[in-house]
Amino acid sequence: MLTALTIFVLLAGIVLWNLMIIVPMRQACVLERFGNFRRVLEPGFHIVVPFLDKVAYRHEIREQVFDIPAQLCITRDNIQVAVDGVVYLKVMDAKRASYGIGNYQLASINLAQTTMRSEIGKLTLSDTFYERDKLNDSIVREIDEASDPWGIKVMRYEIKNISPSDQVVHTLEKQMEAEREKRADITLAMAQKESKILISEGHRQEAINISEGEKQKRINEAQGRASEIKILAEASAEGLQQVAHAIKQPGGDMAVKMRLVEDFIGRVGEVMKGADVSVLPTDLAHIKGLLSALNQNLPLTQNSGK
Repeated sequence: MLTALTIFVLLAGIVLWNLMIIVPMRQACVLERFGNFRRVLEPGFHIVVPFLDKVAYRHEIREQVFDIPAQLCITRDNIQVAVDGVVYLKVMDAKRASYGIGNYQLASINLAQTTMRSEIGKLTLSDTFYERDKLNDSIVREIDEASDPWGIKVMRYEIKNISPSDQVVHTLEKQMEAEREKRADITLAMAQKESKILISEGHRQEAINISEGEKQKRINEAQGRASEIKILAEASAEGLQQVAHAIKQPGGDMAVKMRLVEDFIGRVGEVMKGADVSVLPTDLAHIKGLLSALNQNLPLTQNSGK
């Protein structure tokens, strides 16, 4: 009786063990009956038919990351580089991931390598360094489109390293050094150009300022000369008016004649004093007559004044 009871308990335990299935939260299970797809078991507790149903596949439904081994790629400018990366996948359909492909993980890695070689071949070496984001997006798009029948989705792809050969690195260093020297020369040339422009602008402004100063100086001098001429003219006019007024007075005409004679005699004396030979005016007789007339008219004027 004890042995039979023990056997019964064991059989009942086995039946119960095969009757209940607990699926963890991070997994999705594919259930088969007689080798045919039955359904996908979501996370939780499930009851199945013992010995008829079995879990054929268990898939990780969390996002998974796979390392892409380094491989040699040829860029568009025929430069060989070693490229590696990582790909992030997630199982979206457990049924297609089980029956759509034998090993979606290996297939995804190989597809990522193939797509990476193809995309690297479309870019030059410099583009692969500067356009990593664009390259990653292109690889994700290509892999995601190809892996859709497998029931997985490529979340993202990241290139870890792009490693040219030592010879290429040496060439790139020389190129970058030449580029730096070129930029330095351009900067120096631009600085010299700006300096010359500023100096020429300074000379131009200086010439403008000097010309403006000369112009103002001439204007001031002209205005000063004009004022001087005006003052002299006014003084001369006033003096002539006074002379004319004096001439109109009694004895004024004789005073003018006397003044003219005195000036004439003074001028003749200066000429004779500076001459090396004796100089006598040709109109000496006229002078004598003029003096005689003055002597004759002078008393008459005085008498008439009295």
